Amino acid sequence: MDHTDSPDLVNLDTSHPIWDQFFWVAPLVVVGTKEDERYNLAPKHMAFPLGWDNYFAFVCTPRHETYHSVLKTKEFTVSYPRPSQVVLASLTAEPREDLDEPKPMLSVMSTFPATEVDGVFLEDGYLFLECRLDKVLDGFSLNSLIVGRVVAAHVHPDAMRSADRDDQDLIYHSPLLAYLSPGRYATVKESYAFPFPADFQR
Repeated sequence: MDHTDSPDLVNLDTSHPIWDQFFWVAPLVVVGTKEDERYNLAPKHMAFPLGWDNYFAFVCTPRHETYHSVLKTKEFTVSYPRPSQVVLASLTAEPREDLDEPKPMLSVMSTFPATEVDGVFLEDGYLFLECRLDKVLDGFSLNSLIVGRVVAAHVHPDAMRSADRDDQDLIYHSPLLAYLSPGRYATVKESYAFPFPADFQR
């Protein structure tokens, strides 16, 4: 392999978090938990399948009630909102002055119940996961990785892949919501088949 001169790059100071100095693509999900006798919803963008089996993980912090609720109940839900729901997803991050009171906007949001865990989903999303806690990995500075095992999953018919429908057509008519960290979002409608090498296997 031929090597060229190093490109002209900006060196970032890694003694501080680097992630706000450029944009990067992430999903945007809404995690649901139960706090005592009420339900809570909170947006997360550091969230992803963990491996190829039915595990799902998201980054949280002990400073948030979501962390403590998952540790207490051992379960959580995940809603994938559509681009048209970006304001609703944002409002689930609404702060509350009194931790003993629910977030004010949650009382007017439409939800529906999970089937296998005690939780709710944000209505009108396209993908819904029900998870039981598998493990919590603490110690990433102030953050933790919460890992759940998916025990039930539900997808809206318009987002379900099928052999008789082109993937690009599906995504175009049921676009995906992407979070462009920090602080922006995008609607994904255009997509292209990835050029995997011949005989590629995951």
